[in-house]
Amino acid sequence: MKRFRRTSRLIAPFVAITVVLAACGGPPPVPDTKNLDELYQAAKAEGEVVWFAPKPEAQMQPAIEAFKKKYPGIEVKYTNKKAPDLVTQLNVEQAAERVTFDVSNAGGLTVLPSQPMAAKVDWSNYEVPSEQIFAHDFVYVWAVPKVWAYNTNVITAGDAPNSWDALLEPRWNGGRVSVESRGSFMTVWLLDPALGSGPGLDYAARLAEQAPHYTENTTQAHTLIVSGQTPVGTDLINLVLEDKAKGAPVAVAPVSPTNANKSYLFVPEGAPHPAAGRLLTAFLASKEGQAALVDTYNSIIPTDTDCTEAATNRVIGALCDAGVEWYSETDISQYEQFSEFFPEVEDALGTSVN
Repeated sequence: MKRFRRTSRLIAPFVAITVVLAACGGPPPVPDTKNLDELYQAAKAEGEVVWFAPKPEAQMQPAIEAFKKKYPGIEVKYTNKKAPDLVTQLNVEQAAERVTFDVSNAGGLTVLPSQPMAAKVDWSNYEVPSEQIFAHDFVYVWAVPKVWAYNTNVITAGDAPNSWDALLEPRWNGGRVSVESRGSFMTVWLLDPALGSGPGLDYAARLAEQAPHYTENTTQAHTLIVSGQTPVGTDLINLVLEDKAKGAPVAVAPVSPTNANKSYLFVPEGAPHPAAGRLLTAFLASKEGQAALVDTYNSIIPTDTDCTEAATNRVIGALCDAGVEWYSETDISQYEQFSEFFPEVEDALGTSVN
């Protein structure tokens, strides 16, 4: 895979270099900025930022408006695109030296393939908290806790499963539980030392014996739960809270522990608006950016179970109210383990398609 690399500082006027690079078909230059003020001026000269992430635009709109208010003169163009599709598109575009977006998303199994495609950025220059910088070039901006959810019109809170073992009870046999076939809901079995990958694979095989209703992704499982076609299933707490706020009959089941999957933003190497991409990413990691994201259930949360902010963060509040403990990733080596574990889970579930 061809990589773009900067071998020197900008040593000629910005416009002149832009013309030369455009004529050669190479990536645009990256302004040599050392703080947010300088970055803003460079981003404003670019005029726009193109952001791709696997979230509905309505969820991102409050953050987009907050960014435009703080940094006028920069248009934000947003596209909702699945994370695996982002990896594929960026791989092709970087090989062709024609990258079309400035901010990308990585999480779960897309972290490792995204890492070599990320631009080298010193995020500390742009006031990104050190605890939100991951693997040097990624910035942690929100968590996507995986939960088990249930339809409140079909079963009562008292009848909802309250543990992983409870999901194996005979009453859930025969398609009464929807399960994401890729097995990412099993992540916590690697992260929690009290569980473990071996017992996790045994559990997945036992779950398969229940003949669950398999779905291609968690969003499809969520749709089945909300409609009542399957009373219980794997879900994302962000989807549960969003639809619950609209009056949908869905709630978080007290199945614990779970994985609070971290999601990262990064600026691709060769991005068409590299300064604006850095500025938007830094803003979303800031207190102002997080304040704009939290109301749409997309903010960062503590790496492991901590209910201190339960009253002000609805994602944390919902997890704590349901009595769900969580674990998150802390090291790139864990993503390497995921790449080996998930195919084994698929084999145990009987959903592997190679």
